[in-house]
Amino acid sequence: MATGKKLTRKNEEFVRQYLLDLNAAAAYRRAGYTARGNSAEVNAARLLRNAQVAEAIDKAMAERAARTEVSADRVLRELAKVAFFDPRKALKYDGSLRPLSEMDDDTAAAIASLDVVEIGGDESGVTRKVRLTDKLRALELIGKHLNMFRDRLEVAGLTPKTSIREDPKRICCISNIFLEA
Repeated sequence: MATGKKLTRKNEEFVRQYLLDLNAAAAYRRAGYTARGNSAEVNAARLLRNAQVAEAIDKAMAERAARTEVSADRVLRELAKVAFFDPRKALKYDGSLRPLSEMDDDTAAAIASLDVVEIGGDESGVTRKVRLTDKLRALELIGKHLNMFRDRLEVAGLTPKTSIREDPKRICCISNIFLEA
């Protein structure tokens, strides 16, 4: 897909800025382009469609993923550790908290914080508070990744000439507009 054309200095800066937060309009402004009104959004979208810029962004993202060893698979594995965490693994048979050194990696990954407060000089005066990561949120993110939930209305059989309008008596009212050829 390489076209052999070299990016301009501003395009290279746009790529660097885009990788910071993946906000094209903000990257457009930070790269030194001037913009009024919504021109930053429009021109940033145009830059993202530019073959050389898109290729440079893809290459830079791949290099960053290799350098940081962060991938979609790794993120999904970490989410799974939290989502499928069994709190019994963090406890001993008597109900007390296991030391972190005795916990397996999956169990330790599900612990967001651990507070220890010593009231007296002996073990009986120690209070431990464990805050776990949000299991429901992890399950939600995994479910979204697997397309288990629909955030948008998908209606089969609609053509571009179909209109959808809100109706106070019904959630959604669909009306087909037929055009003769």
